[in-house]
Amino acid sequence: MNLILLGPPGAGKGTQAEAITEQRGLVQLSTGDMLRGAVKAGTPIGQEASTIMEAGGLVPDEIVIKIVAERISKSDCADGFILDGFPRTLNQAAALDRLLQSQGKQIDAVIEIKVDDAALIDRISGRYMCADCGASYHDTNNKPKMPGVCDRCGSTQFTRRKDDNSETVRNRLMAYYRETSPLIGYYFAKGKLRSVDGMVGIPEVSNQIEAVLATR
Repeated sequence: MNLILLGPPGAGKGTQAEAITEQRGLVQLSTGDMLRGAVKAGTPIGQEASTIMEAGGLVPDEIVIKIVAERISKSDCADGFILDGFPRTLNQAAALDRLLQSQGKQIDAVIEIKVDDAALIDRISGRYMCADCGASYHDTNNKPKMPGVCDRCGSTQFTRRKDDNSETVRNRLMAYYRETSPLIGYYFAKGKLRSVDGMVGIPEVSNQIEAVLATR
């Protein structure tokens, strides 16, 4: 099963992708992780991307698609994958369709996590992560079980992204509505889109997603 998670920054895509991965054994893929992996592995595409990134440029869609193609062709993706944060534009979505078709694959479902803008700003400005393993937490919604200690690895070191503030979040929301939200209509027209309420608690969102996947 191959999935795409859609939703604005802070909607909980990463958290839900982790849950789906644990429940169904799918591979979670994010553009950033794939880029870093290709660069670290020193593949020809990774080297090309590295040159652009080191020069401060944005990696073009053509290279991103090649990196996605390289990643999903690996054996660990044979049983399915979850794309988190990709595609971001209609051009990327169309290119992804062509890529999957060439490999005899398809997207089985696109899950939109719907949330309120004001809630998103609160979510993002309050989030932080373990500096060692990257586990995600929030000041009010998702605290570690033991204060100051990471649930996953036991570290006591945490960090916040510098751009997790209300002004930056508003700018990121505008970019999402301008560039990525058209994908909602794109996948609706293809009969792939399913929407869930992202305003409820994390377990409830997971239950909604599982109910969607159970019908695929």
